[in-house]
Amino acid sequence: MNNPPLLEDLGLFCAVVRRRSFAATARELGVSNAYVSKRIAMLEQSMQVRLLHRTTRSVALTEQGQVVHGWALRILEDVEQMAEAVSSEKMAPSGLLRLCTSSGFGRNRLGPALSALARQYPALEIQLELVDRKVDLIAEDFHLDIRVGEAHEPNLISRRIAPNQRVLCAAPSYLERHGAPQTLAELAQHRCIVIRERSGDFGRWALEGPKGPEVVKVSGPLSASNGEIVHQWALDGHGIILRSEWDVGSALADGRLLRVLPGYAQPADVWAVYPTRLSASAKVRVCVEFLERWLAA
Repeated sequence: MNNPPLLEDLGLFCAVVRRRSFAATARELGVSNAYVSKRIAMLEQSMQVRLLHRTTRSVALTEQGQVVHGWALRILEDVEQMAEAVSSEKMAPSGLLRLCTSSGFGRNRLGPALSALARQYPALEIQLELVDRKVDLIAEDFHLDIRVGEAHEPNLISRRIAPNQRVLCAAPSYLERHGAPQTLAELAQHRCIVIRERSGDFGRWALEGPKGPEVVKVSGPLSASNGEIVHQWALDGHGIILRSEWDVGSALADGRLLRVLPGYAQPADVWAVYPTRLSASAKVRVCVEFLERWLAA
């Protein structure tokens, strides 16, 4: 690489990836389409690789572009944090903060945390939406998504804020009637209560066990798109569920639910997902860091 890329061009490249369009990026930055196209071409020339697949409607990352995008986000984040570190005065968080999460996690964990955040930062206007579906942060104008399960969108930034895993469990009454499965394959013959999660395939449970990653196809007479309903059905003895430790921990502790196949679990850490770097928004940065501390406690 004869000429290292300019920070300005890396930032422009990340904006194009985020907006998936040269024209939308140009409008956002107040420049011409030709300027955006020229700077991206110069970045590709300096990197000596093609970064974007271009069509008349949108752009998409090439394989090399995905690598450069990941590095560009980290580089820009480091530069912004360096500027903040030497600044004598940081911005106080204020204004509208729109965030979303799943319904069960929102009611049981995020709601109380945001209540504490609002007391600490009264200038924030917090809007929380509970949605049990995939969310397009940019199109729906969300600043932040708190997800149980990792984000895979290349145009978003993800930060792990709490460890978590999903475990198999059932009520003692169900296990007395149907017995406990002894192998993962036996789950296919059991009544499993299936939920359509935002980060998972319906009826297909991928777990980590003694033999590494394994997948089992499950079914049952009851299914729902809401985790709290599934949890209650399990307590009522209707079948086996795969639920997050944060959700079933108290029921496991007092014996209302029992672990099934305790050698198996599904990684499902809690992630903060956002479209722009934390250093670009005091309110998003403060919220993410606050939630990280809250969930750790």
